[in-house]
Amino acid sequence: MIEITESAQAYFAKLIEQQEMDDIGLHLSVLNPGTPNAACDLQFHVPGQNGSAESEQTFAYGSFKLYVPHSSERWLKEAKIDFEKDAAGGQLTIKAPGIKGSKPADDAALADRINWILEVEINPGLASHGGMVGLEQITPDNEVILRFGGGCQGCGLANVTLKENIDKTLKQYFPEISAVIDVTDHNSGENPYYK
Repeated sequence: MIEITESAQAYFAKLIEQQEMDDIGLHLSVLNPGTPNAACDLQFHVPGQNGSAESEQTFAYGSFKLYVPHSSERWLKEAKIDFEKDAAGGQLTIKAPGIKGSKPADDAALADRINWILEVEINPGLASHGGMVGLEQITPDNEVILRFGGGCQGCGLANVTLKENIDKTLKQYFPEISAVIDVTDHNSGENPYYK
């Protein structure tokens, strides 16, 4: 069963209550599974009205149901949906560690393991603000050089995101990292999420 936190369940229940349809639930599927472009697609859903003959697994969560196509199930193992309230209203995150493929082995190159964490843990949160971060290089001193893009390039909070989120997460997984450095030219950012 896909984990949906209590805050996310309350958020979905409120959204579903506002819809003017009976038996409406949520539909979660994986687009481009097993590739670097894999993404979760979450939509309102009424059973039998998706136009597809594909069978679905149904999960009940309090006041609503979640429908998952059988073809997406294996990619959503250990998936978690959360909603965190903030000053702007809140942020919904879907973490599905398996949608882009298999986690690199513990003895894989450090760059491969860092890229995996960036793709499955860091970038899903940044994507909700139209941003992303990518690995540029790892120095001989194990300094991780990153570059922000999208809504994160030029964002005044990129440094906070780097120190409070990315740096802590990467060092938690990889204690051998000596520093996490942002080399983004934030002055040239054209569409930062926060101005």
